[in-house]
Amino acid sequence: MCMRMRWRGLACLGLCVVLAWFLADAGEIRQWAAEALALCGRSVVPALFPFLVLSSLLVSLGFGELVSPYLAGLMTPLFRLPGCASSALLLGLAGGYPIGAQTAARLYQEGSLTRGEAERLLAFCNNSNPVFLISVLGAGVFGSVRAGVWLWLIHILAALLTGLVFRRAGESGSHQHATRKTPCRTVSFSTALVEAVRGGAAGMLSVCAFVIFFYALAAPLAALGGRLGPLLVGLTELFSLTPLLTADSFGFVLAAGCAGWGGLSVLFQTAAVLEGSGLRLRNCLLGKVLQGLLSAALALALQGYVL
Repeated sequence: MCMRMRWRGLACLGLCVVLAWFLADAGEIRQWAAEALALCGRSVVPALFPFLVLSSLLVSLGFGELVSPYLAGLMTPLFRLPGCASSALLLGLAGGYPIGAQTAARLYQEGSLTRGEAERLLAFCNNSNPVFLISVLGAGVFGSVRAGVWLWLIHILAALLTGLVFRRAGESGSHQHATRKTPCRTVSFSTALVEAVRGGAAGMLSVCAFVIFFYALAAPLAALGGRLGPLLVGLTELFSLTPLLTADSFGFVLAAGCAGWGGLSVLFQTAAVLEGSGLRLRNCLLGKVLQGLLSAALALALQGYVL
């Protein structure tokens, strides 16, 4: 209890420092928040909202059960997960943060996954959008779609390797999914669509709120310059890192590592979509740390060939 109170005291002290800084630089904070709001309207909402709705709708209509027989041969021996878990991995890779985490939570809430399985899945199913990696980073920063494709391939490989590392994490029993019965789907399409749109709107509001807050926090870090500034920005908020990246080996490794990690903003976005699901964030946090390190290591090994 004493240790907990000490950490709370330190957290409150840190927040007071941030509040004082916000008040002292209110004009700058307002400008950064406006930039982040424009970023949400221009990029974040168009890129994520349709995927939030469609992923929720697919899970409600039984997409996990449909793909389960075809992908169980890969998911079960590799990750000790049932085939339906592949829907969270596939949608997460296609839709970007935090689609994978939302899908894993829905699968758990609908009884397709046990809690242990869902939390293992969270370690590697929450991934970056390929459009961001290939178009924004590859073509936009490095001037090469090829570099973006390699960033995407590195990202996928690091996620799969992370899943292999976590394949036995938190097991309470072996092969629990082998005897689980597939839940009966009785929801109508119209009902599922309405719930998906409402849920997507609520999730989008949380995502944009975190992007705006962490964008404002990350903006002054860019002023540090050198390599430290971009590194701290990338650890905080991924979108803010893009204009700071250089088209060289360091920029390539930093882009890969930070995309694998996702940033504090993505971590809290994930916490928002997991709220009320009963799933813990611990495996997701540890998985993103490992995926970021693996991504950076792979990028370092390949940068001479890619660039």
